[in-house]
Amino acid sequence: MFKRPCRQTAPMERLSMMRVELKPNLLRWACDRAGLDFRNLEKRFPKIALWERGEAFPTLKQLERFAKATRTPVGYLFLQEPPTENVPIPDYRRRGNEYKEHPSPDLLDTIYVCQQRQEWYRDFARASGDAPLSFVGSASPKDDVVNVATGIRHALAFDLEERRQTHTWTEALRRFIAQADALGILVMCSSVVLNNTHRHLAPDEFRGFAMADDFAPLVFINGADTKAAQMFTLAHELAHIWLGQSAVSDAQASFEPDHDVERWCNRVAAELLVPLAALRDEYRKRAELRAEMQRLARRFKVSTLVVLRRIYDVGGLTKEQFWQAYEEELEQLLAIPRGKGGGDFYLTQAARVSKRFARALVVSTLEGQTLYRDAVRMLGFSKMQTFRELGRSLGVGV
Repeated sequence: MFKRPCRQTAPMERLSMMRVELKPNLLRWACDRAGLDFRNLEKRFPKIALWERGEAFPTLKQLERFAKATRTPVGYLFLQEPPTENVPIPDYRRRGNEYKEHPSPDLLDTIYVCQQRQEWYRDFARASGDAPLSFVGSASPKDDVVNVATGIRHALAFDLEERRQTHTWTEALRRFIAQADALGILVMCSSVVLNNTHRHLAPDEFRGFAMADDFAPLVFINGADTKAAQMFTLAHELAHIWLGQSAVSDAQASFEPDHDVERWCNRVAAELLVPLAALRDEYRKRAELRAEMQRLARRFKVSTLVVLRRIYDVGGLTKEQFWQAYEEELEQLLAIPRGKGGGDFYLTQAARVSKRFARALVVSTLEGQTLYRDAVRMLGFSKMQTFRELGRSLGVGV
């Protein structure tokens, strides 16, 4: 597989300079997998066209650089054929009438790191003597949507009046996450893979996922989505936790998914956020639609698209009126400039990995139960000082 270079070099340098024979189609596959244009890599790898045609071979060092650029495990590039990669939890995402294929490295790596965190926290909870969480798996898709949504709202103390008094969607979302955290659910919200700001998560690929577990239920929210949309994603994934079923989702209030479980979770989420009984009391049918849905969105702290769906559900719009209003509102929302990131790094980091998880990990590490090396890996840190500062921000540092 390796061809030795002619000139004399040091052992490590000689190894990195060895030419690697590989199947050319793996190069194209790696680019497609990462969503990269093959030609755009020619500046970084001038001989990539020759590699693809099998007229030349990269050195091991060049292949490692190519693997990093395409976010591909380097071992995959030594295979005879491209591997088939599947999302490791049930995948209910849709694009039009087709299930989405070829999960990106960003989605896969995000799920993998969340699985590692969940496994760690499950062991931590058991060692701490925690009891299994009774709400996980307590519901069934055959259960009444209103009853389940009411039960979730009561369990979370997710009071409608309290939510209405919050000033912004961001504040309402923060409160929603804190209530889920207090109940024992690890809620992680991030727009990037670990802390790599060059690896952004795309909302059009996935909006969130749930990983059910009796000791460590976990919900991940794609933080690149709008705050109002994140509210619906969290509510949808909580319904999955109540079912005791893991899944990656593309939750949108405006659509009726084909899959029975997804459809049920959407309905529970909509009822949790905007109960039909409350909407009937609030809805002013004679008001101008746009002004009314904006008012109701502020009242319930949800997106205008969720409000539109609920207005349709109570008979305030025909199907044709709903879809016309939906398309117009979606166009308006897409035209709004997105705000830039910022704020306190440690508060952001705690939100990315869940405060419950971060606090437990810091405590366990400081007590010597978890290796510092493993702790920083799960957090995505490169410096121990960053880990210590995170602990101090959570009130458990030294």
